[in-house]
Amino acid sequence: MFNIKTPAASFVALALVGAALPAAAQQQPAEVAAEASQSILVEGQVPADISDLPDGPDIEGIISDRLGSAMEVTTPAGEATMVGLSQGTSIKGRGGFLGLGRTEVTGDMLLAGLPVEIETVQWGGGLLAKRVRFSNSDLETAQMIRGGTAGQFARQGAAIEANTEAAEALRGRMGEIDNYDIVGVTNVYFDTGEWSLPGTAERELCAAAMQADSIDNSLLLVVGYTDSVGDEDYNQVLSERRASRVVNTLQQKCSWKPWRMLSPTGMAESDPTADNSTAAGRAQNRRVSVNILVSKAAQGL
Repeated sequence: MFNIKTPAASFVALALVGAALPAAAQQQPAEVAAEASQSILVEGQVPADISDLPDGPDIEGIISDRLGSAMEVTTPAGEATMVGLSQGTSIKGRGGFLGLGRTEVTGDMLLAGLPVEIETVQWGGGLLAKRVRFSNSDLETAQMIRGGTAGQFARQGAAIEANTEAAEALRGRMGEIDNYDIVGVTNVYFDTGEWSLPGTAERELCAAAMQADSIDNSLLLVVGYTDSVGDEDYNQVLSERRASRVVNTLQQKCSWKPWRMLSPTGMAESDPTADNSTAAGRAQNRRVSVNILVSKAAQGL
């Protein structure tokens, strides 16, 4: 039996016994202090047969962290919940642009940044995943983000690339005007906490792809942003998720070739275009920028 304090010790306990403890994102200090004063008892090992355990809530969101046999899932509203995995958890991907159909995968493929739909059961004062479902194309995006370049969210064991270093790398890349010309920019704007494309976005993105396709040697660079509302780590994931959704649309709906796409990235709340202290300014900052780039070397400049 482990007697642990939440939320600070919850990750340690999860790593030891594979349990899953609920955690709330973006809590006020008083709420955090109140929660930290409570004890939660976690007993035994995670059962392989979870079919008879009582049902828990259904959860839909992005995997925002992984530790051992547990994952943190953050909803569009910014609420984070720890969910454990069992040998009895059914994990499957479906669809995707590779046409893979429904495929069974292992728990280690559930990467940070992957949008998931989870059916849970209650166990040991926390939650275990009974079923985990996701899109194969989203899994490929999460894998790309994990192994990607500057500005991308990457988990390598317990290490995570510093957001500030990624942001500086992107700024340096975009600032190399001797290498690239930015010949066009299309912005897509999002509602608070959302990564789904608004109604007119697909048409606007396909128009941008058509414009870029008419320019010899052009590339697209897709960069996601958020406003200043919410937790920094969640905003990083959210900005990447928005960028990935735009990339998927450009490739799947607008026929933009992947090899003409620079690695997408998320900048969270960095580089705002407007004042985050106003609702109108925050609305302008919740965006994805699609930049049309042309190499000056290719132009002979």
